[in-house]
Amino acid sequence: MAFRGRRRYTDNIIRLRRRRELSPTVEEVEPPKRNRPIFGTTSILLTGFALLILIGGGLLSLPVAHNGSGFTPIENAFFTSVSAVTVTGHTVVDTSTYWSIFGQAIIFTLMLVGGLGFMVVSTFILLLIGQRSTLQERILTRGLMRDTVGVDQMGGLRHLGRMVIGVVFLSYAVGAAVIFSQIYGLDGMGTLESFWHSVFLSVSSVNNAGFNIIPEVPGGSSLARFVSNPVLMITMTFLIILGGLGWVLLADVFRKRRISRFSLETKMVLVYSILLWTLGAGVLYLAEFANSNTMGDFSWVDKIMGAIFQSVSGRTAGFLIVDFGEVKDVTKSTFSGLMFIGGAAGSVAGGIKVATFAVLMAAVISSLRGRPHAEAFGREIHQSQLHRALTVAVLGLGLIVVSATVLTTLEPEIPFLDIIFDTVSAFGTTGASTGIIPSMGMASKILFMILMYMGRLGPVALALALAPEDDTEVYRYATESVKIG
Repeated sequence: MAFRGRRRYTDNIIRLRRRRELSPTVEEVEPPKRNRPIFGTTSILLTGFALLILIGGGLLSLPVAHNGSGFTPIENAFFTSVSAVTVTGHTVVDTSTYWSIFGQAIIFTLMLVGGLGFMVVSTFILLLIGQRSTLQERILTRGLMRDTVGVDQMGGLRHLGRMVIGVVFLSYAVGAAVIFSQIYGLDGMGTLESFWHSVFLSVSSVNNAGFNIIPEVPGGSSLARFVSNPVLMITMTFLIILGGLGWVLLADVFRKRRISRFSLETKMVLVYSILLWTLGAGVLYLAEFANSNTMGDFSWVDKIMGAIFQSVSGRTAGFLIVDFGEVKDVTKSTFSGLMFIGGAAGSVAGGIKVATFAVLMAAVISSLRGRPHAEAFGREIHQSQLHRALTVAVLGLGLIVVSATVLTTLEPEIPFLDIIFDTVSAFGTTGASTGIIPSMGMASKILFMILMYMGRLGPVALALALAPEDDTEVYRYATESVKIG
């Protein structure tokens, strides 16, 4: 019996004809177009530094910038501009007597902006670019910020910028006030002149720039007269340490307060910084104890104070109380190594950075202990960090070797160890010198400008600028052992 309005279901399988045959479909997919900006992440720093150097060199070449007639020689103007922007402190003329007040003000501005202001400004520029860029650009920006200002997350940059500006200017003010109290009336200086010298020296100390406008004294540096002034020596040492350690590390110390809570990087930087300061002071004290051309005429108290100050300053800032052209070879060699290491990441100091050296030492110590991975303070260091540390160290060492070889060819009459010392100083943006640069030719001075420029930006920043667009690991090769040793 059939029921109208109802469907009849059956168990029979009904085979329907295929409407289309199954066949593979081939589609051509075009690679995504990348609208890379002309000024990429790392290019902001490269171009910004170059532009600042050009402006500074142009202003310093004006007749009003120096005490004399006519325009400043172009090599003097641009060498000083590069040195100030990169906060190195290398000079080819006496800063205190050659440059006028206008010229000194230009140098002051360049080292202020190049030392810390440019870092903060570029941070915000990169933050804005990162918000509009692709994912890979943001990753590159994040890596660049981690290596330049020590921040791993983009969201913390605004807070970091405000904190850095406040703490830095407070350090400038306190340092200038203490220095003013110690140099007021020196060599007949009035209130305004003493104030200007104090502010200049304070900013130069915090920025680890090494520039000094206090007049030189016969037979020694301008700061050698203050070796018996513990207040000034301790103040400058403290300011140099602040700038050389970096504000991110100091924020970690003040925020966590207990050593056990410090990050691994903070622990490594603090421990190795103390070891490096001790090494430098010890070598300088022992090697120069009886050297009448350096510290031989100091009292034993002044020798200790001078050794500590020179060890701290000689690694990152470049202020001198001894003539490194007269020190023993062991002192030059030791400080060449210290300047190559430099200061902490995220600081105003140059070099390959203390953390890089600490990671390499952790790998060596772990290897000697038979451990398969680099370890430090109860933590394992990621293999990629070790690779980066090796890359930075090898690139830096290679740049120094090539530069020293070229300089030896250009200046055959200069002792090789002096060339090595000043070359490392330029790469590490330290500014300590044996006094050989003013007598060098134009080609050698240009090479030193390039060294200071590259040393300030760092091998990692240059590597990021030349990084491939697509660094995705799509395959890995088979593992095979290689004989070592």
